[in-house]
Amino acid sequence: MNALRVVSAGFAPTLQDFGRPHVQNLGVPPSGALDTTALRIANALVGNPADTAAIELRVIGPTLEVASDAVRVALVGTSATLEIMGERRVEAPSHQSIRLTRGRRFRIGGLSDTGVAYLAVEGGFAIEPVYASLSTYVRARIGGVDGRALRDGDALPLRVERAEERAERRCTDLSWRRENGPIRVILGPQDDHFTADSLEAFFSGEYTVTREADRMGMRLDGPVLKHARGHDIVSDGIVTGAIQVPGNGRPIVLLADHQTTGGYPKLGAVISADVPRLGRMKPGDALRFAAVSVEQAEAARRVLEERTARAIEWFGSAEPWLDEDALYGRNLVSGIVGSTESVP
Repeated sequence: MNALRVVSAGFAPTLQDFGRPHVQNLGVPPSGALDTTALRIANALVGNPADTAAIELRVIGPTLEVASDAVRVALVGTSATLEIMGERRVEAPSHQSIRLTRGRRFRIGGLSDTGVAYLAVEGGFAIEPVYASLSTYVRARIGGVDGRALRDGDALPLRVERAEERAERRCTDLSWRRENGPIRVILGPQDDHFTADSLEAFFSGEYTVTREADRMGMRLDGPVLKHARGHDIVSDGIVTGAIQVPGNGRPIVLLADHQTTGGYPKLGAVISADVPRLGRMKPGDALRFAAVSVEQAEAARRVLEERTARAIEWFGSAEPWLDEDALYGRNLVSGIVGSTESVP
């Protein structure tokens, strides 16, 4: 077998890449990674193209077993460690690559510091894509493993049977994880459906991510907005980051698994440079919003691309890790005990 075996799935992990935004005209949601910056860095650490599918983790990670000669993995987006199980318990830091041999089990615990993290595997997964993507969209059961979250006992086939030994890499620049400040928004297309007081309250007030947040959308608790022209419109297209406001006046920021059309007014859309920040947020986190222009949004995206490229360019050497259990299991003294040569 050449695979990663799921011993314990944790909280509904799925396979995600950059998604399938090119088929939204067919009514298929884009899906894809909630935090594309973390996905890019994870893939770079193991030597993959940026859009290679990885395991997206939320709340609590899985326990996995290497059913391949050797794999190289990297956990990115959290300060949680990758616990390597065996006679000697070892914790490998996140944000670096590590090579593990057949039979090794490793576990990722609770993700208390982020809403999402990624486990990338060198070479990626040997799974048939749907509309050119491995991204899992659970509601329609497409992509990933049978269109569902991973389960105990799943075997994820790998494209690389044996990851070669090399110097491991570490992401030393984590400034992209520490971005703060207001989430930036471009107004429209239905900002005129809200009262002036509501728009002012939206941008001056503070919101909290509720427990109703999921991959489809993030419901917010904070200033309640009032509609000036009713809360029903003729359904029109939706983009990732769109801020819908239903009749109860509580905003919903739509994320990767959003529907392709909707009939509630949209106050605006979060700029693409800040969408990964939304993906990292978890229930209870507070956020504020600020209005920006299209030109400012484009400039912010260029800054994000430059920052991500710099983080990858500045990869350092990871701390070496010796698999002592595997080493001791090879009977290193047999060459001496069984030798036919005389001892001088």
